[in-house]
Amino acid sequence: MLRDERVIGTVSTWTDEIYSSRMFRHLEFLLKELSLGLGEFDLFAVAAGPGSFTGLRVGLAAVKGWAEVYRKPIAAISALEAVAAQSHSQSSLMVPVLDAHRGQIYFGLYRRTGDAAENRLALEGEECVMTPDEFIEALHARGATGDCAVVTPAPALISGALSRCETTQASGARIRVDEVSAILAPRVGRLGVLRARRGEVVDALTLDANYVRRTDAELHWKAPKES
Repeated sequence: MLRDERVIGTVSTWTDEIYSSRMFRHLEFLLKELSLGLGEFDLFAVAAGPGSFTGLRVGLAAVKGWAEVYRKPIAAISALEAVAAQSHSQSSLMVPVLDAHRGQIYFGLYRRTGDAAENRLALEGEECVMTPDEFIEALHARGATGDCAVVTPAPALISGALSRCETTQASGARIRVDEVSAILAPRVGRLGVLRARRGEVVDALTLDANYVRRTDAELHWKAPKES
């Protein structure tokens, strides 16, 4: 929870309990601690993806409901942008990386734009999902390795691919890795405030998830055999 851009309360736990079970309990605790009600909020910010299908649906459904009931706007923020925005690197190109499971990672290319005080990030192309080795190959193919910083809360996701790359590449710039926090809610909130000031908000009807990759049903779909 934020007041303007200042975080006034956050809860984060590492547990096997499913997200949908603990989210509302944590919310109730925070509201009580801060003596606030949901109707007092001016904006709801939410990570709209990429991420797990279940986790995204739970978060988006909750925000849609609150925005509809209290008639407040929504700022939809990319989880990858929330990772990139934490970096202290001076590189002009941020490449945030998150775990997509199944031996894959999510990533995007974010370019710093505007003045240093604003520190605004603009997505170049689309956010993607690949294996770590494919990701490193994509960076080299783009020629971005000398000017980028890979930003991630889990460097181990790409450490093996980086080692293999450094072994096989005879020359070339070393890819820098910037480790940041896995707790994204405060950054999502701050980005939401900035986006709302620019008028970049949506309502409950237009809010949508960015899953990046297809659902299991799509991946396993098979056309019916011809008789």
